Amino acid sequence: MMSFLKSTLAAIIAATGLTAPVLAEPEVTLRFQHFVSPLSANPTYFMDPWARAIEEQSGGRIEIELYPFMQLGGKAPSQYDLIRDGAIDGGWVIPGYQPGRFPEAEALELPFMTTKSAEEASRAAWTFTQEHLMDDFADVHVIAAHMHGPGIVHKTGAPVGTVEDFDGLRLRGPSRPATLLLKEIGAEPVGMPVPAFPEALSKGVLDGGVITWEMSPSLKLDDLTDSHTDVAGDRSLYNLYFIWAMNRDVYEDLPDDLRAIIDANSGMMASAWAGRAHDTGDRVGRELMAAADNTIAELSEAETARLREIGEKVRADWIAEVSRKGLDGAGLIDSAEAAVAAEMADPS
Repeated sequence: MMSFLKSTLAAIIAATGLTAPVLAEPEVTLRFQHFVSPLSANPTYFMDPWARAIEEQSGGRIEIELYPFMQLGGKAPSQYDLIRDGAIDGGWVIPGYQPGRFPEAEALELPFMTTKSAEEASRAAWTFTQEHLMDDFADVHVIAAHMHGPGIVHKTGAPVGTVEDFDGLRLRGPSRPATLLLKEIGAEPVGMPVPAFPEALSKGVLDGGVITWEMSPSLKLDDLTDSHTDVAGDRSLYNLYFIWAMNRDVYEDLPDDLRAIIDANSGMMASAWAGRAHDTGDRVGRELMAAADNTIAELSEAETARLREIGEKVRADWIAEVSRKGLDGAGLIDSAEAAVAAEMADPS
């Protein structure tokens, strides 16, 4: 494909008399993997344009190949280890898919921690990552750390309207903090990665689950569920933490000038970019669910306040649990809250 594009460009230049820089042959090909549809928000609005930007800025010396649906092998929970071990050059990781391995990251995923702006939440996530998580991720090279948008309750049948409506519902949970909250409000949480969710719904194993608006279309939730419920206010019921990372040796072996291009597309800038991708996808996903005539609902402020009280108990239990492991749970929550508050005060 690259040689075809180059030959086509050369023909156009020859025919028109224009001059243009000749694209270099790739010196480095990086294979990045993720576990969702290439049409979902993060690949569409972040991963692909991020890869193309690096290719362009390198003059074609870096080529980045993106593989959806774990096409290079392995399962979504093993993604971090695939990157660390060099089975792939880079990819998208949900640390929470390995419960207990990265406990500090859970502070960002606790109930009502982040705002409903994924960009704001992602900026806060990068700050928190720099302060608390870089040692945990020392055996990979972290390019970005981000959150998705607000978690929504998607279910078959009527929407939830009260805390009591959760009682006995079998709901997919994406992370340990999310499943802790679901259990506390009376639901029967079932932890599972995104790819397994649609099949579990279609077979009646689940009544629904919590996931973002933006993932709804690619998971066929317009057909598999009937109602979609958010909480009131500017905070998310729950959120999920991600890193976009590459193999450390591959990164360090790049020539200095090419490594500098990766660096220029990393950090706060890339984290915010990934967050914006989810904000865009959330708007599209919500519109598609509404267009399917599914019920779009929001819990009342009073019921949301009840949920927040339950969320405070989940936080307290989490502090006690991680403190027994030698971590400063209260300090981690305070740090996460401070990072979020800073972005709410000055999202620029």
